[in-house]
Amino acid sequence: MTVDERTGRRIVLITGASRGIGAETARVLATRGDHVVINYREKAKRADALAGSIRQAGGSASTAGADIADADSARALVAGVAEEFGRLDVLVLNASGGLERDARPDYAMALNRDAQERLVRLALPHMPSGARIVFVTSHQAHFHGRKPVPADYEPIAASKRAGEDALRAMILELDARGIALHVVSGDMIDGTIIVQLLERRNPDAVAARREHGDLPTVTEFATAVADATAATADPGHTIYIGGLDYLDAQEITS
Repeated sequence: MTVDERTGRRIVLITGASRGIGAETARVLATRGDHVVINYREKAKRADALAGSIRQAGGSASTAGADIADADSARALVAGVAEEFGRLDVLVLNASGGLERDARPDYAMALNRDAQERLVRLALPHMPSGARIVFVTSHQAHFHGRKPVPADYEPIAASKRAGEDALRAMILELDARGIALHVVSGDMIDGTIIVQLLERRNPDAVAARREHGDLPTVTEFATAVADATAATADPGHTIYIGGLDYLDAQEITS
């Protein structure tokens, strides 16, 4: 685990962190003593309010607006973090999408695969040995091709699985730099924008997941993401939250 020598804090960049899982992950990590950089695409006021609430509670936080699906914007995001802090200790890849109204046909793949790999490659020169990368995903995406997926979620599931595969293909390169990749996969997370959008389009799909038990909450899942930033497991290890019906015995214990 790396720590900023000037402040004693890890520098953590969380994408898509102005609300939901990303925002709650920022709160948890700030409580634990990290400086969190809250990335947002459009919601500057919401991101600023989150950072302000963290600072008011005694934590350390800043904001950074960028559309990570845009190459120039992503490059500026990483350059800004590197210029301000001199390093990046943890990169939490939380941002995802594809169900947005009027999204272009290739948007899900551009964001959930291409942008994830590009951001990692941009960040690598600024990440010291001992740094962590955490990829946030869903069981519907992680098990894509092995388990059924709601039709309306298919573009996200396929593209996030492709993004995970692209990052897993980098494990040897990351390991050579002393950087670990961890994956956190969850069932549908109650209260997230993705579940809200899916309930509008296909409420039966969400109801079917609820039949297997209570869905994980945002706080439960965000805490698991925060824990993964300090995990000592082997690179590529996957942490599963909820949805035990997806898992075989080996996956439950892995």
